[in-house]
Amino acid sequence: MARTAKQPIPQDHDWYAWERRAQEAGYGLVCGIDEAGRGPLAGPVCAAAVILPLDCQIPGLNDSKKLTEKKREALFPLIQEKALAYGIGWASAQEIDEINILQATFLAMKRAVEQLPLQPGWALVDGNRMPPLEIPGETVVKGDAQCASIAAASILAKVSRDRLLEEWDQLYPQYGFAKHKGYGTKAHYEAIQAHGILPIHRRSFFEEPGGEAMKNQSGKAGEEHIARWLESQGYEILARNFHSRYGEIDIVAQRPPYIAFVEVKARVENSLVSPFEAITPRKQRKIIATAQEYLRQHPSGLQPRFDAAAVHLQEGAVVGQEYLENAFWG
Repeated sequence: MARTAKQPIPQDHDWYAWERRAQEAGYGLVCGIDEAGRGPLAGPVCAAAVILPLDCQIPGLNDSKKLTEKKREALFPLIQEKALAYGIGWASAQEIDEINILQATFLAMKRAVEQLPLQPGWALVDGNRMPPLEIPGETVVKGDAQCASIAAASILAKVSRDRLLEEWDQLYPQYGFAKHKGYGTKAHYEAIQAHGILPIHRRSFFEEPGGEAMKNQSGKAGEEHIARWLESQGYEILARNFHSRYGEIDIVAQRPPYIAFVEVKARVENSLVSPFEAITPRKQRKIIATAQEYLRQHPSGLQPRFDAAAVHLQEGAVVGQEYLENAFWG
């Protein structure tokens, strides 16, 4: 049993609304699940599962991405102390290469739940994709910013992974893992070019079947850049990489009166083809059909709009962007 939560963030920001609803429905203990490290070039993906006492007060608790490293480190032992139970799960770079990053993330989440010393009856999972767990649950879009147990899990996962990368920085000081934590920064790419790929690197992020080096990671970097830019423009990100039987939409975002379905294309250095040329009429039809499927699952009173973004990359770093509203018509 799995479902995707559609309710908006509560206006009074009740951090335990999701947990309370599940307990009132008779599911007993509720665990929040989140991950860290889907996008980096190196290292494992880490997931955490946390069961908090209902209405437990943890001052400063929030989405790990909205906290400084110092604040996350301070909250880490506090969460461990106050939690009824917590578990940390990992999926290695080798497993990511073998089964892909999505399935490896699901595997890390499953392992995190298995590490819990208490058996939860319901799972709250950040995002819009439900992992195959032994317990029922639901996904919560942007759950780490509104749900206490998911926020706690995001901090445990982030800090655990960062600490591992800092240990690896001692083993491989020339790569700078303590600074970039394995993400595809310009300095990281330069280190790879100078010293080569390590066993802890995700080789599938560098080589695609067509032989296009780093294509996968370039796309991820472009999507992340546009998502952050949209948020800076007042958009709320509703979904990333939404899948349907017709295809995938990179970003779904809303800013009344519009809900925007955004296709992101990365343009690497020296490319002679415009990224927008890749959004062919056939691709447009797939995006439109996928958007219709999204709206069937998540009804919205906003006006649909189909946008396109091009991100220009040089040596793995974003050096420019183009953004077209109403790039094509639905």
